[in-house]
Formats: sequence, structure tokens, C-alpha cells
Amino acid sequence: MDALFERQDALLRATSMTIIRSFMEQVNWSAPMLCIRGPRGVGKSTLLRQYVKSHFAEGSEDVLYCSMDWVYFSQHSMLEVAEKFYKHGGKLLIFDEVHKYENWSREVKEVAETYPQLQLMLSGSSLLKLLDGDVDLSRRCRGYDMPGLSFREYLQFYKGIELPAYSLEEVLGSAKKIAAEVNKVCRPLQHFHEYLKFGYYPFYLTNPLDYYALIEQTVNYVVDVELPQQRKVSPVNCRKIKALLNVLSQLVPYDVDISKLSSSIGLQRNTVIEYLNHLKDAKLLHLLFSDLVSVKKMQKPDKIYLENPNLLYALATTPVKTGTVRECFVVNQLSLAHTVEYGKTQGDFRVDGKWTFEVGGESKSFDQIADIPNSFILADDIESPRSNKLPLWMIGFLY
Repeated sequence: MDALFERQDALLRATSMTIIRSFMEQVNWSAPMLCIRGPRGVGKSTLLRQYVKSHFAEGSEDVLYCSMDWVYFSQHSMLEVAEKFYKHGGKLLIFDEVHKYENWSREVKEVAETYPQLQLMLSGSSLLKLLDGDVDLSRRCRGYDMPGLSFREYLQFYKGIELPAYSLEEVLGSAKKIAAEVNKVCRPLQHFHEYLKFGYYPFYLTNPLDYYALIEQTVNYVVDVELPQQRKVSPVNCRKIKALLNVLSQLVPYDVDISKLSSSIGLQRNTVIEYLNHLKDAKLLHLLFSDLVSVKKMQKPDKIYLENPNLLYALATTPVKTGTVRECFVVNQLSLAHTVEYGKTQGDFRVDGKWTFEVGGESKSFDQIADIPNSFILADDIESPRSNKLPLWMIGFLY
């Protein structure tokens, strides 16, 4: 145990408190058991250590932070650590990167049942394992999905510009006021297109030269390791899944042609749909449907987007289409707290069943949504709203 506390102390000393993401305020940290989920690199481990650092005295043994990829856990179990920690008066036990420990859900459930007074916090980058975990455990554990940086957070992290977040209702109802406030402190367009290329993951700050390589490593880990282990995907098909991602990164997202996708990568139609759903669960894709109420299990999606624009730039082998980047950004930012559907002939997107959005450039017209109530254009390359034509970058202020 002493070795674990020493490791914790060293990590906490190296953890900066300069910038703390607003996601910290969205978590009920008093829950008996909680789990922070999210793609690799969005800052889950840092958030947990920042919580410890801000709520416990230096050197406190009331809390123990452990990462499950430490060599220590090759010879010691989670249950063994929990038992020793509890007997010595421990109160909060954190298992970071929990998905890297075999049979983690069974042992966590046993810890929770054996030591109900012990508060547990978990985190994991492997959404596949966390989704496929024990059903009974999922009822006990409060889950939170941590996204990458919004455009607002990018301005805070990368440029030192502090601005508040707004709800979608506030953005749509007070767009002029919000745009004026933002334009007082910065030129948003100056930074927005940088954000689309490398602003989603905080680790660009520490490793800009290898940024896209690190993103690609994360994708390779999901496809080569997690899909075969957790979704029984044949390793032979992993290369074809990567080809699928590459094709999707280069397509303009019009209506999906599954037959064309199938033939281009050499897989059967139903297999492609199955793999698309796996990639959605792993937070590598967004799948959009025109009517979520009537969606069937093996129904093809109406539109497919990579999870965030930075993935587009990391995976594409040809110049990325501007329209694809814009729509990918909108879906990424809105999907965290809203239901997004494909608009078909009535705009690009239908949000929460009441708002319609068309996405485009500065000259985008209202022709396609002229007679639709509560409809808006999200236009790139403008700083201020013009009636119901709003700057695209404002959707990046929702969290």
C-alpha cells in the first residue's frame, strides 16, 4: 500500500490546477459509485486527480488513486487493495483506466457489496468494455460521458480567453448579445478553424507534433484490440474497418449508400451495419437517422459522421471537405445534450424534435427551410448573427 500512496503523491504533485474543465461541476461527486467514461485523451485521469487535489490535504490517506495499467496490479487484485485501504480507514478509492483490468466489473461489484461505506470512482477510455460491463453494476453506478473540448473550452485552454457556456435556447434566443460579448474579447473566426483541426483533445498542448499520430493510435487500439476482444470481430476484418473509416473521412455526408460502402471495402451489407454500430459505441462515429422512434436494430443510418472534426483531419488521406467538417462539428457539439436527427428534405438536422438547422457557408440561403418554423442557418465565416442566420462557431459554446 505504501507504494501506491507514494505513486499517488507523485502524480498529484505533477497535476496542474491552472485550468479545470467545467465538466467538473456536472458530476455528482458525492455519489456512492460513479464512472467517468469517454474517449482516450479527453482528460478523465486529470479530472479525477484534480478532484483529489482540491478536496483532500496533501499526503492524505483517506483517498487512494490507482491506475489499473500499473504493474502493481499484475500481482495484486482490486479486491485486495480495497480490503487493505478500507481497514486502514480509507474513504474514497479511485480505479482509473478500469477497463484494462480483467473481470473488473465483477470485482468492483464485490468491493461495493463488501465495503458499502467505501466511495468508489471509476474511469475508462474503452467505451466498449464499459458498455458491455455487468448489468447489475450499471444500475448501481452513476455514469458520466466526458467529451473533448468545446470551442469555448479551446479558447480557454489554448488562448487564455475565459467565456461562459450557454444553453442552446440561449444561443438561439440571444445570439446577437452573445456574439457581441464574444467579439469584445476575441475574433472568433481567427481561432475557430484552428479548433476544427486540432482543438478537440487537450493533449495537443503537450505534444503538438504527434497530435494526429496519437489520435490514429487511439483508433488503431479500438479497432485492433477492443473490437476483437469485446465484439468478437474477426481480426481479419480489422484492416477493412480501418478502410471503412478512411472512406467515411473522405465522403461528403449525403444519404448513405450501404451497398456502395460494402463493395468498396469487401464486406457484406449487414456486416457493415453491425460494424458501424460498434464504431458508434466506441465513440468513433455518429450515426444519424431521420426518425429515431422507428429505428430498427439492423437499419442503415441515413447519415454517418466521424465523432469529431479532428478525427477527420487525422484519418483522411485526401483534403477534407469543408462541408463535411462543418456538419461533423455541429453533430458533435449538439449530440452531447440533445437528440439530433437527419432532416432529410427539411434542413440538415432536426434537433429535439423542434428546431431545424441548415449548415453552410456565409452565402447559404433560406430556400430549403423558408417555410419551416423554428429554423436556423448555421453559417461559417460570419462573426455576428443576421436574423436567423447564426455564426457556426456559436454552437461551440454549449458546454
